[in-house]
Amino acid sequence: MKAAVVSSFSAPPKYADFADPTPLEGEVPVRVTAAGLHPIVKALANGSHYGSTGKLPFVAGVDGVGRLEDGTRVYFGTRSPWGTMAERAVAARDRCIAIPDALDDVTVAGMMNPGMSSWAALAERAQFRAGEAVLILGATGSAGLLAVQIAKRLGARRVVAVGRNAAALDEAKSLGADAAISLTFDRDALVAALREEIAGSRIDVVLDYVWGPPAEAALAAIAQKGLDHAAARIRYIQIGSIAGPTIPLPAATLRSSGLEIMGSGFGSVNMERLFAALANLLKAAAASPFRIKTTAAPLREVESLWNTPGDAARIVFQP
Repeated sequence: MKAAVVSSFSAPPKYADFADPTPLEGEVPVRVTAAGLHPIVKALANGSHYGSTGKLPFVAGVDGVGRLEDGTRVYFGTRSPWGTMAERAVAARDRCIAIPDALDDVTVAGMMNPGMSSWAALAERAQFRAGEAVLILGATGSAGLLAVQIAKRLGARRVVAVGRNAAALDEAKSLGADAAISLTFDRDALVAALREEIAGSRIDVVLDYVWGPPAEAALAAIAQKGLDHAAARIRYIQIGSIAGPTIPLPAATLRSSGLEIMGSGFGSVNMERLFAALANLLKAAAASPFRIKTTAAPLREVESLWNTPGDAARIVFQP
């Protein structure tokens, strides 16, 4: 079959032949119709993601849309070395979710991975409750803009979008964000703006897509001075690290606040609960579509489009 084959961690996948997958017990064959080019897909392909096995070659792609042998249209995940950017794939029966007729293949393939990042973080990790307030660090990418919509859909009383791109921050406000903070502020101004929201608006949950210096500023804003304050509980959910993989964390930040730091990603949420969250995301999208920009492209163009910046639209490859 033809597939996006990763043969080197230092070069984009090539459109090439790869052995057809053979289903194991409990698996079903899938004819792939669409697969999204997500940050995790790129990170696995260059070997930098914690989920990388270091083994080559393999087919790129972690999730996709396709049809089962009986014609059922499904969203699915697969297993290495057979990724989803291929003509055919295999999937465990319990990792296939029927797609409502109201949603098209490209939209689902582009939406589910970035949408899952906030839906699972809120529902599974933060145990989010309607009426709570959410601050989103990195709200200007595909995942962040979806996070604004999802937080509102789940009943957030206030959503604060934090990002660098001014036009995208305006878009976040049009999608439901109640306030926006620019990461172009100098550090002192950024910490002050974040502290005003965190303390003044009683932020309950932080979704962090960036880590690095923006996370340092947010954590500095959460830290409190004095001995007489009552620390409010804040669940800080770490999701991505595009601004840096590590940060310094002063011990006083933890002792002076109600801060709880946890991650959300593959490994921190078991697959059964993750796919249950994905099913709920699909139902919500079918009832009232989320806004996400996608660009469909033939799979044969994978090598030339691989390094296209993903800020404007999520690229979705179709065999």
